[in-house]
Amino acid sequence: MLISCGDALIDFVPTRNAGGREAVMPAVGGSCLNVAIGMARLGAPTGFVGGISTDLFGRMIADHATASHVDLSLATRSDRQTTLAFVRIVAGDSHYAFYDAETATRNWTYRREAIPFADIEAVHVGSTTLVNDRGAAETKALIADARPSSTISFDPNCRPNLVEDKPAYLARMVEFAASADLIKMSDVDFAYLFGDEPYRQRANELLMQGTSLVVITRGSDGAIAWHAGTGQIEVAAPKVEVADTIGAGDSFQAALLFALHKQGRIARRALKDISADELRRALSFAAGCAGLTCTRPGADPPWGHEVSWSL
Repeated sequence: MLISCGDALIDFVPTRNAGGREAVMPAVGGSCLNVAIGMARLGAPTGFVGGISTDLFGRMIADHATASHVDLSLATRSDRQTTLAFVRIVAGDSHYAFYDAETATRNWTYRREAIPFADIEAVHVGSTTLVNDRGAAETKALIADARPSSTISFDPNCRPNLVEDKPAYLARMVEFAASADLIKMSDVDFAYLFGDEPYRQRANELLMQGTSLVVITRGSDGAIAWHAGTGQIEVAAPKVEVADTIGAGDSFQAALLFALHKQGRIARRALKDISADELRRALSFAAGCAGLTCTRPGADPPWGHEVSWSL
């Protein structure tokens, strides 16, 4: 099984009503839940770890995840309210306002010995759960238990409006990166964390400390990856008619993990030994899935039967 650990919430995505006025539409989201849904829809056995409310919105989240074949047996249900996020599209980029005080996601607690890590190929972590001290501490404990047997995937998926102490947040993201075998971040996240530092310089530092694969996604400019064995690989983004970019990065992450799983290259040793051709095909597959997600509103990653490109 592959598992994703972190946030599950409701995005209120922009739309227009019959009169042409601005409106919002509720859609299930949360970066780490999106990754779980993306992997499961493509056909990987997938579980989600995190807090999900039993309120109206929490039931929407659970129903959506279950319909996408995500195993929720490892999730924690509580009567705390659901995190809500309101989205506006500005110059093609998604901007978020979060309502996340005392929510089910924010108060998630890692249940030690509840996850059979010997049966887990990879664990993905990241996003808003890592902003607050409690979520970060619980995730670190999970990673410590998972690392001996499972590959660790990490995407900071930064949300600057939630960050109160940027230096402390940067130090935390660097620490999580140090424990990861696979790191993916967008160019926007990279700029927020590392400014004008060259991608290659940071990637080489991460590879030297033990990370196997570093990927930077750049929207319509495609993605660049650095691998400890195969070096640098670049893939193009497909040309699509964009509805919005919500969930595109999560879809890329999910599809990349799925592709590595299908290739038999997701285990730590196997990932280190991946060939350049295998990695290029996995990255191209991920870019295609992200592009398809951009053609429809909200975080709506593709199902396996919708994907025409092969591995």
